[in-house]
Amino acid sequence: MAAASDRSSGVLLHVSSLPGPYGIGDLGPEARRWIDWLAGSGTRFWQVLPLGPPGAGNSPYSSYYSHAGSPDLISPDDLIDEGLLSRNEVKPLDAGTTVSYELARAAKMRWLEQALGGLRGEARKEFNEFREDNRDWLGPYERFMAIKDMTGGVAWTKWPAAVFSHDEIGERAAVHALGQYVFVRQLSRLREYAADRGVEIIGDVPLYVAADSVDVWQRPELFTVGTDGEPTHVAGVPPDDYSATGQRWGSPLYRWHIHEAEDFAWWSDRLARFFQHADVLRIDHFIGLVRYFDIPADLPTNKGKWRPGPGRAFFDSVLGRLDEPRLILEDLGIVTSRVKRLRKELGFPGMVVLQDLLASRRRPRIEKNRIAYTGTHDNDTAAGRFLNADSTYRRRALRFTGGVEGSFAWDLVTRCWESPARVAIAPMQDLLGLDSSARMNYPSTPEGNWEWRLGADDAGELLASRLGELNRETGRSHRRNASAELTGRHAF
Repeated sequence: MAAASDRSSGVLLHVSSLPGPYGIGDLGPEARRWIDWLAGSGTRFWQVLPLGPPGAGNSPYSSYYSHAGSPDLISPDDLIDEGLLSRNEVKPLDAGTTVSYELARAAKMRWLEQALGGLRGEARKEFNEFREDNRDWLGPYERFMAIKDMTGGVAWTKWPAAVFSHDEIGERAAVHALGQYVFVRQLSRLREYAADRGVEIIGDVPLYVAADSVDVWQRPELFTVGTDGEPTHVAGVPPDDYSATGQRWGSPLYRWHIHEAEDFAWWSDRLARFFQHADVLRIDHFIGLVRYFDIPADLPTNKGKWRPGPGRAFFDSVLGRLDEPRLILEDLGIVTSRVKRLRKELGFPGMVVLQDLLASRRRPRIEKNRIAYTGTHDNDTAAGRFLNADSTYRRRALRFTGGVEGSFAWDLVTRCWESPARVAIAPMQDLLGLDSSARMNYPSTPEGNWEWRLGADDAGELLASRLGELNRETGRSHRRNASAELTGRHAF
């Protein structure tokens, strides 16, 4: 078994899934309690989903802007502690047990408006300096969101020309600017809190951006959109283990020749911004940088074709501008020899998902330079997959875990932790043994996703003790500074 400093574990739980009284999880007190829970169990990594402002269907993978953070995730309690709001201005929301995006979003924008109205003295000065220092990315974002508010949320390609005055846009833009100011401050403090307790955050970088985004609005020449701004070719994948009919994501593709002509500067800036949100980044759909599925926007998904991506040239350019980046390459799906070769050349760990291994005919095999997962946000929960599976999957699953049906989820977590992989990660739902009702996302289903939330008492002492014992037994227990000597691409 590898040395303890070379092995660690993590839990996948998006910020929105944390408990709390405001309709959605946030970066405040519950996030700090969660970090304490991870640290207390000897767990090193907290993996989250993308933290940008979610767009269509509330998907964090379809954000309004690569550079922005989601104001949905700001903490009203921390705003009160800073004196930007008073306790009588903030009331709990009657939002139920799942995420209530519309209710939470409306409340948080209202609280931001109140906070902006009361911004005085040094606080106003710091906010103004933040807007000035970040105007290169913040200016386009706040204007985009202000106009979107005024048009009732319609896509930028449908905006009327010259309808709103500068003053009207400016007043609304300031509220969105304040949302970014608060988000940046709260996330920065949370990362410091985590670092003090030996917990690191794994962030997530979607490969593609939404068509209705600041990214495309500002630089349409970088994407496959027409003169009207609408996509002419879109991203997706052919049929695979996740969808029998393939997936059509609707995001415009990249005009890679233009990115390469600019030495991939847009991508370098994007990754640098994501590294301000996390310690480690998972590159979603890494295989799309080697080859991508090109679907003409006016044709069915099955009419798409594979095209070559930028490959090694992309990484040679981008990695040189980042300071010892720590990456996870999501190499799931149709993996070609070129994909395998590039990942090996780069040296960053890839991923293996135990649920997917059990569904295949291949013998489950896990390499050391891998991040092993029981499942991801796109999978059913381990228990749900088992309960809904056919007898062949169940037999393979029980043979692999050596367990019994009633404890399958925890048995799968145990096998994951016992594996040779550098890092073993499980969604919180699998640690709790929850069924399909706790599933986070159904790929290619536009509504009803991203809504699961942790119960107030779910992350309790008993589960922390059980996880802590598993971490110790498998050599994955982590304490503050235990792995401080590990740097660069092998620092997992």
